[in-house]
Amino acid sequence: MKKESRIILALDVEDRNKALKICEEVEEYIDAIKIGYPLVLSSNLEILAEIKKKFSKPLIADFKVADIPEISKRICKLAVEKGADYVIVHGFVGEGVIKACSEVANIFVVADMSHPGAERFMSRHSQEIAEISRKYAYGIVAPATRPGQISKLRKIVKDMIIISPGVKAQGAKVGDAIKAGADFEIIGRGIYQAPNPKEAAEEFSRIISNVKFRFDNAVMMNDGRSEG
Repeated sequence: MKKESRIILALDVEDRNKALKICEEVEEYIDAIKIGYPLVLSSNLEILAEIKKKFSKPLIADFKVADIPEISKRICKLAVEKGADYVIVHGFVGEGVIKACSEVANIFVVADMSHPGAERFMSRHSQEIAEISRKYAYGIVAPATRPGQISKLRKIVKDMIIISPGVKAQGAKVGDAIKAGADFEIIGRGIYQAPNPKEAAEEFSRIISNVKFRFDNAVMMNDGRSEG
């Protein structure tokens, strides 16, 4: 995925027309569109194909696939056939499922989640999931709500893509995940529930651009000191 605004729109609305309208309004300020169960179940799987056809953005099917390997593989294959460029797969189901899904799709593996309950169960295995993901995945999902976790997982996955949910509505500040080492921030309610989604997306894009500029300059200065 191209890193321009570094924003992935989480299109978790249930109305097809509203979904299309939001995409039209914010298209220039996002790098990808993530579609999950709320929109697919309220419309149907064809919504993937429709949005893929109308908008020139990578499409992520956020199905958090978590079944046995054969069924998980079939789910991913269906998503790709309908236009998904990437599919999100749960990591806790193990290497067999991750491997099977990777055979038919470019996948993001959920290494950890952004809600508080994840710390009790998923977080204790997130580093192991990240290690497995390096063999098969395009990238991982790591929580913007816990920047320290992003930094730890970045050391494991090296230059793989990290996408981070939990921005705005769940409490993470725009730009914090990028500072911690994520490549993209996933923003849903902060955009589509805003009085003006376009203005919100534009503002978040500007904030992230400023954060990235300052971060890159700080890295360059530190590198200069090290060489000196």
